[in-house]
Amino acid sequence: MKSICLSVFILIMITSCKNDTKINKNLPNTTDSLTLIERAKGIHERVITLDTHCDINIKNFTDSINYTQNLESQVNLPKMKAGGLDVAWFIVYTGQDSLTNGGFENAYKNAISKFDAIHKLVEEIAPDQIELALNSNDVRRISKTGKKVAMIGIENGYPIGTEISNVEKFYNLGARYMSLSHNGHSQLCDSNTGEEDDVWLHNGVSDLGKEVIKEMNRLGMMIDVSHPSKESMRQMIELSKAPIIASHSSARALCDHSRNLDDEQLEWMKANGGVIQTVAFQTYTNTEKNDARNEAIQSIRTEVASSLGATWYDWGEMKTLSDDDKNAFYDIRGKIIKLADDKANQLDDFPPKVNVSDFVDHIDYMVKKIGLKHIGISSDFDGGGGVEGWSDASETFNVTLELVKRGYTEAEIGMLWSGNLLRVLDEVQAVAKLQS
Repeated sequence: MKSICLSVFILIMITSCKNDTKINKNLPNTTDSLTLIERAKGIHERVITLDTHCDINIKNFTDSINYTQNLESQVNLPKMKAGGLDVAWFIVYTGQDSLTNGGFENAYKNAISKFDAIHKLVEEIAPDQIELALNSNDVRRISKTGKKVAMIGIENGYPIGTEISNVEKFYNLGARYMSLSHNGHSQLCDSNTGEEDDVWLHNGVSDLGKEVIKEMNRLGMMIDVSHPSKESMRQMIELSKAPIIASHSSARALCDHSRNLDDEQLEWMKANGGVIQTVAFQTYTNTEKNDARNEAIQSIRTEVASSLGATWYDWGEMKTLSDDDKNAFYDIRGKIIKLADDKANQLDDFPPKVNVSDFVDHIDYMVKKIGLKHIGISSDFDGGGGVEGWSDASETFNVTLELVKRGYTEAEIGMLWSGNLLRVLDEVQAVAKLQS
């Protein structure tokens, strides 16, 4: 059974809903905030909550420091239990480097270290608390036992190198989705980052990338288009025999960032039968609001970091750091942000943070644009994600609460949280069976 930790975000319930909020007139006592909260708690207890993007640091998967402890990480078992998050897709992420044999070899080693860490968690550290799922039946079976569910996604196909056989190796290790690029063009396809200077490497998907797509279809691994370029996405949909996903992206109409999907891309996803996992990443949710807050809080974060013997880096500066330096910064980043926020919250008229309401605005928009069956939920926790009200896994209930406030039914909330993503996974695996 889920144990739900309600944050102060619930106080927002007392205020009136937005004029454009979707209201279900069949809800009992919808004006009674306490009744609504209890209803939301019941729904949150019954549906399977699934987050498709949770980054990891292998330092948190050791015998002495691991996810059985309530670490500074945004996701761990205590936080998942407190917030009622049932399924976490742990991410095998590798940053983009040179397209050389040496770069590929290092990336492969990094990927394997993360696969090993996830398997250590589910097989050695906490097999009584969390289990690896490989399909939708596993998710439902494990969830019924009361255990948490781990799934694996790959962010950036760069570690494949030029060896197609690595796709099957990663699949056999549990990977059930993969993006073909990250920030920077890979050997498989162009990245969304090419928009900045209009410089492209492949003008979409490379010949090797086309072979990787065939192999992913054959195996039953979902193709993730959250980081590839728009043209890469168009070609992937054309090439794939199965639906695709965007594991952590939002609506570009609401936030003009190349990581989000514009209306044309949303229509492509609808026609493809895929799903967009709306992401709670402040920059991709409301750039203007986030920039105003960051500009105002920058000096506070720098001061806090200095007091902790560290240096504060914004996202642009982080790109210049080595992987080791990035990991070291991630270890303390959350603490710096929390302490700085605490200081900022004591100041009058300080710019507000991007919050759960802003996040669900994206869900609303995409639901109205292409239909509820194509929309899901993700956080990008421990990779820069999180908004006020859903700042870590312990606050997961607040997303369900906001959805209930806007009139979504239990069945619809179940689809958004996990049903839609698991449907696509089923369809991708069905395509694979037809080819076997």
